[in-house]
Amino acid sequence: MEFSAALLLNAIIAGLLLGGFYAAVSVGISISFGMLDVVNIAHPGFIILGSYIAYIVNTHFGVDPIAVSLLLSPLFFLLGMALYRVYYLCFEKRGQESLRGLAFFFGILFITEVALILIFGVDYRTVKTAYADTTLRLGVVDFPLRLVVPFLVSMAMVVGIQLFLTHTFFGRAVLAVAQDQLALRLMGVNPVRIKELAFALSIATAGVAGAFLIVIQPVEPSIGREYIGLVFAVCVLGGMGSIWGTLLGAFVLGLAESFTSTFFGPSWAPAVSFGLLLFALAFRPAGLFGR
Repeated sequence: MEFSAALLLNAIIAGLLLGGFYAAVSVGISISFGMLDVVNIAHPGFIILGSYIAYIVNTHFGVDPIAVSLLLSPLFFLLGMALYRVYYLCFEKRGQESLRGLAFFFGILFITEVALILIFGVDYRTVKTAYADTTLRLGVVDFPLRLVVPFLVSMAMVVGIQLFLTHTFFGRAVLAVAQDQLALRLMGVNPVRIKELAFALSIATAGVAGAFLIVIQPVEPSIGREYIGLVFAVCVLGGMGSIWGTLLGAFVLGLAESFTSTFFGPSWAPAVSFGLLLFALAFRPAGLFGR
């Protein structure tokens, strides 16, 4: 009985820690897809790009990957601005953002993956940190720091984004841009500029999440495909455009995957995100926090 209780407690803790990471991975999609109606299927590609940049700096200079991602997040922000500008001029401005825009982002994902394969090959890469091999134990529960540290930074990032979006004029404009662009124009706000900056913010979060990923596990270029279903599942499950919903959906998915891996085997875990996505679309299309 003690073994079963310990196994259950460790599964819960692992699921919550994993859910914190999933929130960081998905918050950018909650902004771009949930708030801006931009189906950025290339989002996982920028996560993997963030992982490899953190890997390069960590390997050559020994800097902590998470610190690297935070320092370089302005570069990802600028990359996001440039990418949205191209997307807007080529597709959104012409009213062709639905199918052709989706193909555009799929192409970006493919190009990113191929470029990383050509540069780094298909071998798994990992990083060295002071806490990667350290596990804190509280009674029968283990707290691996390779999960705890990304969890804490993820929570700070997600809560910070939520506060920014709800307590600043720019944040409220982002929340309104997908609902009534004419009203924003009447208030003297350029909706395209708002969407450009908000999309850039979503790409910046992807770069930071990439550092979390390579701290948690080794990465290789094609691993980003595994996160396509996951990020959209969290976004839809939590409620389109809701940051708190994204956080809750990430915890639900993290717990579900942890229980599946613990009691049924890790080979079943990748199917959980797609299963929850289908369940949410069938029974709760608006999501947990959907309006």
